[in-house]
Amino acid sequence: MIGRVAAVTDPGRTRRHNEDAYVIEPPLFAIADGMGGAQAGEVASRLATAALREGGANNGGGEQRIADLIQEANRRVYDRSSTDPNTSGMGTTITVALVEDEHVAFGHVGDSRAYLIRDARMEQLTEDHSLVNELLKTGKLSREEAETHPQRSVITRALGTDPDVDVDTFSVRAEDGDLFLLCSDGLTDMVSEDSILEVVERNRNDIDGALKALVREANRGGGQDNITVVAFEISDHAPLVHDGDTREQALPEEEDTLTERDAVPVVDTGVVPVEEIRVEDKTIRRRHLRRRVFAWLTILLLLAGVAALLYVRFVR
Repeated sequence: MIGRVAAVTDPGRTRRHNEDAYVIEPPLFAIADGMGGAQAGEVASRLATAALREGGANNGGGEQRIADLIQEANRRVYDRSSTDPNTSGMGTTITVALVEDEHVAFGHVGDSRAYLIRDARMEQLTEDHSLVNELLKTGKLSREEAETHPQRSVITRALGTDPDVDVDTFSVRAEDGDLFLLCSDGLTDMVSEDSILEVVERNRNDIDGALKALVREANRGGGQDNITVVAFEISDHAPLVHDGDTREQALPEEEDTLTERDAVPVVDTGVVPVEEIRVEDKTIRRRHLRRRVFAWLTILLLLAGVAALLYVRFVR
């Protein structure tokens, strides 16, 4: 049974527009973080979440139902991007949760995350589709380096950039008292996981207050991106209760049609396929090898020169 649910979204301290969107229509929950340029990212995330709401999940279906909903969302974003020059190249992350009986099914594309808080411990359920995560998996970055990497916003998979999208799906067995969080990287880039857990546990009796406190922490940390968090609780006893105002903020009609002026590129966010990362990594390794060979040749030449001078001076 679904207990308390809540959601909060905030533009942060540096962005002109809020390009995040969310769905909170139990048993379906989702978060989307748009990208592409000016308001194009806002259009992408709104299109994706609208597809989820319209598709619905009343008939269940678990992971397959989520995958189908995400593919439809991808089609809508891709079709709009392909036909409207002002939204060309736009995309969005998507993380979806569907509560069914004793399980929660998830679908995931991009780097917006899902967490499970159980028994005062927090576990990241999704795997980031990002450049930094690829470098982490191959041992080329440490956790500490990843937290401050200048390209940590570059993702390897997004909704709307191709006709079809590869969706990660999985299910988690839910227990009484579990709290699930869906959040955009505007939170996780600004607030550590330990701090997120501490804030939530401190405000566990007021989920809406906990989410607002997380937004405050992210803004104190710099607020460099939009911040959105969706939370839902599993309870064997409590009826469904909405904490705070969970209404979706609709995109104003005048903002849904973009002009050339709006189509400004966003420089800190992009999509790079994993294959390109691997090719680039091989290129970098070859470049470093050539530099090392050149350095050793230079040293050998210098040593040869010194030996020749010593020979001339002392032998002759």
